[in-house]
Amino acid sequence: MKGRKLQVKGVNLGNWLVLEKWMSPSLFEGTDAEDEYYLPTQLSREVYEARIRIHRAEYITERDFTRIKAMGLDTVRIPVPYFIFGDREPFIGCIGELDKAFNWAEKYGLQILIDLHTAPDSQNGFDNGGISGVCKWSQEPDEVEFELTVLERLAERYGNRKGLWGIEILNEPILEDMWESMNVPERYPAADPKKAEGTKPNTMEFIRGFYLEAYDRIRRHVPEEKYVVIHDAFRLKAWKDFMREEKYQNVVLDTHQYLMVAEMQGCEQTVDHYVKYIRNLKKDIEEMQQYFPVVCGEWCLFNSLAVGQDTKGGQSVLNGVDGLNQELVGAEEKKRIYRAVAEAQLDAWNAGSGYFYWSYKLLTDTVNIPGWVGWDSWDLGRCVDFGWFPIEK
Repeated sequence: MKGRKLQVKGVNLGNWLVLEKWMSPSLFEGTDAEDEYYLPTQLSREVYEARIRIHRAEYITERDFTRIKAMGLDTVRIPVPYFIFGDREPFIGCIGELDKAFNWAEKYGLQILIDLHTAPDSQNGFDNGGISGVCKWSQEPDEVEFELTVLERLAERYGNRKGLWGIEILNEPILEDMWESMNVPERYPAADPKKAEGTKPNTMEFIRGFYLEAYDRIRRHVPEEKYVVIHDAFRLKAWKDFMREEKYQNVVLDTHQYLMVAEMQGCEQTVDHYVKYIRNLKKDIEEMQQYFPVVCGEWCLFNSLAVGQDTKGGQSVLNGVDGLNQELVGAEEKKRIYRAVAEAQLDAWNAGSGYFYWSYKLLTDTVNIPGWVGWDSWDLGRCVDFGWFPIEK
């Protein structure tokens, strides 16, 4: 393992600069858009622009950075879209917001991992990849090059900022195995079948090549002591022979681990089985920690047991699953479940090089909107307030 010893405690600022409908449904009111790609096509320019600008100004502010610091965390992972520089109509750029975030982070002693979360025509077909049911980016050389230029411009702008922890090349590029197990075309149906023509998962060969090229471009502007982060493409142990050469310094392997995926793979919905699953994961993390510092860049406490019903692998009312309208799990029992899985998960991530919780906050009204009971554990602030998440000072 190359580079210095690393241990990070962080949180994602999800749904701030990259929208996810389930995390703030009101932004999508009056449309049937399921993702950020189609939102501007269903609103007038004025309404779209007003909604986006108000959301960005109010969702994350200076006060949030002070709260994150007070929670005992040291780093924030900020998902950004490929149109961050405002050069892809009709989308509105958000480089100004990222500039502000760097100023806040530096003021309060936090660091930032910039996470390039989306790609034109998507790297995964998820709603959080920008456009549901479409995954064609890696087949489009011009768009691949565009994505590389975005990384290069981010590196140039922030490479020498004190607040830069690192840059993540690409969030959750999907390969064939996860494409099939998640059944992406059914879980995230394409709004326009014609637009989705030719959609298929990326190949490992392509993703590896992209990572190598991106590393070179980022390192032109980012000093070696800052981190370059690669996502494991949902194959944690497939990277043992990758970037072994001396030139690759301070490369971090990011793995995303959700209990809803464990459930999707057949894990029984009991605390004992969740903990057993996490302990096996800890062994894999320890194994891969010999090759790269491994961080769990996305995870949360959410599980079907604490919700009180089988969520079918974390599918929500937006996926057509009928949620609960009243709590079936008592407050003390819920706390017991969450504390047990929190302890096991933190133990596993700390056997690696740390974590980033998903997410800092959730704007879904889990009390008044039918079907969302039990989804509040996606909100780290609430988890801390309710005593579900142990603050590690």
